[in-house]
Amino acid sequence: MRPTSRMIAFTLFAIVTVEFGGWSLLGMLTGQGALTDFEEQFFRAGHAHAGVLLTLALIFFVIMDRTDFGASRQRLLGLTLLTGILLQSGGFFVHMLIGAEGAASTGTLLTRAGAVLLAVALIGLGIGVLKAEGRRQSLEGSHSSV
Repeated sequence: MRPTSRMIAFTLFAIVTVEFGGWSLLGMLTGQGALTDFEEQFFRAGHAHAGVLLTLALIFFVIMDRTDFGASRQRLLGLTLLTGILLQSGGFFVHMLIGAEGAASTGTLLTRAGAVLLAVALIGLGIGVLKAEGRRQSLEGSHSSV
């Protein structure tokens, strides 16, 4: 089993929860519940970020195969990415529940922390792709000069 297989499965299952969130939001917007403008704004932000970032995670795991990372580094970067996604999108929901309009809260702190983790994972993956490509070109160059 690939080191990130469980993370890929988790990501796919998490996308189903985003679908349920969309269904819930639609129900609230069509009269089956009531959200204030503030709550609606942060519900939409959390929902949209979760969907887009989980889709990014699937692409991230495919690109991970283009690196020479060992299993532990793959797991570390994958967990960093998924934790960042949970914090960034979850922070919007936390702010919706406990925050106040125009003021920072634990939710906005979580969202920002998630953004930092996402950046770390993406930069790490980008460096891994560049290093692996450099190694491949080096090997090809040494084989062609022999």
